[in-house]
Amino acid sequence: MTESTKTLGGILREARDLKKLSLREVEVQSGISNAYLSQLENDKIKKPSANTLYKLSELFHITFDDLMVAAGIVEQGKEERKRPVHYAFNSDDLTPEEEQALIDYLKFLRYQQKDAK
Repeated sequence: MTESTKTLGGILREARDLKKLSLREVEVQSGISNAYLSQLENDKIKKPSANTLYKLSELFHITFDDLMVAAGIVEQGKEERKRPVHYAFNSDDLTPEEEQALIDYLKFLRYQQKDAK
């Protein structure tokens, strides 16, 4: 499944996994019950409230607009259709080794792109 075709549940599950949080830890941090979160991740709840999506967007560092689109609450604009959902990490989310690995990989990708031109 590509980034742009992930379901809301898939996006939320991946974001939680990347932050290495359990459903109970997300419940404590967001105030959203772990049972409800589980139903969201398993796509049993199709259109959660904007308030729920906002709390999750803040916790997972995903844009609120991306979650609203993934939930089908708003339509994605034409200029945004090619932009996949991505996760923004702040430095608190990464170990020094992960941060360096990301920097090294980005350098590698940019080097490849430079050679392709």
